[in-house]
Amino acid sequence: MLERIVAWREAHISDRQFILVLSFFVGLFSAVAALALHSLIHGIEELLTSGFDFQSSNWLYLLFPVVGIYLTALFVKYVVKDNISHGITRILYAISRKKSRLPRHHTWTSVVASALTIGFGGSVGAEAPIVLTGSAIGSNLGRLFRMDGKTLMLLVGCGASAAIAGIFKAPIAGLVFTIEVLMIDLTMASLVPILIASVTATCFTYFFVGADVLFHFTLDDSWQIERVPPSILLGIACGLVSLYFIRMMTACEGFFGRLKHSFYARLLIGGLLLSALIFFFPSLYGEGYSSIDILLNGKNDSDWDALMGNSLFYGQQHLLLLYVALVLFTKVFATSATNGAGGCGGTFAPSLFIGAFAGFLFARLWNINSVGPLVPEKNFALLGMAGVMAGVMHAPLTGIFLIAELTGGYQLFVPLIIVSVSAYLTIIIFEPHSIYGMRLAREGKLITHHTDRSVLTLMSLESIIDRHYESTREDVSLAQLVHTFSHSQSSILPVLDDAGTLLGEIDFTKIRHIVFRTELYHHFTVAQIMTQPAATLFIDDPMEQVMGIFEKTNALQLPVIDTDHHLVGYITRTRLYTMYRQMVADFSTD
Repeated sequence: MLERIVAWREAHISDRQFILVLSFFVGLFSAVAALALHSLIHGIEELLTSGFDFQSSNWLYLLFPVVGIYLTALFVKYVVKDNISHGITRILYAISRKKSRLPRHHTWTSVVASALTIGFGGSVGAEAPIVLTGSAIGSNLGRLFRMDGKTLMLLVGCGASAAIAGIFKAPIAGLVFTIEVLMIDLTMASLVPILIASVTATCFTYFFVGADVLFHFTLDDSWQIERVPPSILLGIACGLVSLYFIRMMTACEGFFGRLKHSFYARLLIGGLLLSALIFFFPSLYGEGYSSIDILLNGKNDSDWDALMGNSLFYGQQHLLLLYVALVLFTKVFATSATNGAGGCGGTFAPSLFIGAFAGFLFARLWNINSVGPLVPEKNFALLGMAGVMAGVMHAPLTGIFLIAELTGGYQLFVPLIIVSVSAYLTIIIFEPHSIYGMRLAREGKLITHHTDRSVLTLMSLESIIDRHYESTREDVSLAQLVHTFSHSQSSILPVLDDAGTLLGEIDFTKIRHIVFRTELYHHFTVAQIMTQPAATLFIDDPMEQVMGIFEKTNALQLPVIDTDHHLVGYITRTRLYTMYRQMVADFSTD
């Protein structure tokens, strides 16, 4: 049946038209997935915490997060049987190394796992799992109808943009997120499908849940030109907070990574750390969006009591700044502990959370010290969200448009730009890549907007290796070597031992002075005349490095070996450059 549908489609609908159809359904399915996840999270959270005494601490905060992480870990271990953490990093890896192919289970497993983690109190966000889900929907829908690799990449971008648009009702933010974070270049061929997916997801979200927004914000104090200096300083502060977030997350990931083979050790250390932090600072429970809402609308002591509700700080307004600072400091540990212990969630929501707390803290300290014109704390909490997001993700446009669309705060568009750009310019001094891309960048596997590097990243070393070769051994006589050359298609013969280890090579052009002297055939062996190759390539070498080695050595062909130095095959300069030119042409075509 599917074969006939595909055949009919290919005969009657062009690829470009069909991509628009697919982008619509990607947007629809991504919106449904986002709604399902948030409904599950809020349902679980309401079920567990609805009876808590607001004015005192609750001991169940010590239990729920551990239970949620344990259930998530069991689900991943026995049902998923695959790694579903670091959702956006996984998308970037699929684009650069898997031809934009994401496993089918990603269309639903991240929803279940993150719902269990966050609903029970895991201090992470639902955005990265939903972006992974939306991208997987796009990838698998494209594979179902046998679309090519370039189209799959576009559909992955459609799914990601639709997920962001569906969660936040922010179609422009979804578009710029795909461009800035996933590094999918914006051309006329990609603009329309991504916009269709984003707008479709936004419209269906409005249809499902109405016009209610995630964060309520009312502008009481419009921006003034006198606030440019504090806005710039806030951006710099957000950049430094982003640096703290990235560096500390990386360190914590490294710590839990060393415990990856000890399931219960990770659960015990991560679960206990998370539970203890949530017990003392309940604002760390789940996504923390209710706390952000308070910071964006708080005006009096009852609002600050609500912020510190369920904690030992309740009713002590004089400790508000200490509480905000401690929550800001410990959020990164709560997020790291959640994922490190076996939970599933992203850093999207934590960056918004930390940004709001950082912006509020900056504004309150600025006003207390009276170092300049007073600034509205709620406005700076909003600006801080954009600033930290811009720094953590290296995505200033995403921060600007997401916050503007999310809150309707377009009246603050100028300060949003100032803070986001200042934060971005600060963070890139210390970290050249986003929290999502830094892992892949270290391995040379990150797609960028630099066309040459992107093409080299997308090229597959495996696809250009010639594995068919004649070889010889070092004890072979010159006579036998000449006989082997007579059957070979190459001018170079590798010299291997019995285990297939590369010992050297025989280059026909270098032994011509003795090849035609038959009286020497029994006087020389391969061991006496073999030479070492100009360079050797390893099977996992990034293509940018491979291209650089060819340029440096000016070799016509080079051997590829594995980690045990066994010969895999040869790469020829001609084949490498032919594929490179073809991919540049494909990459540049709208």
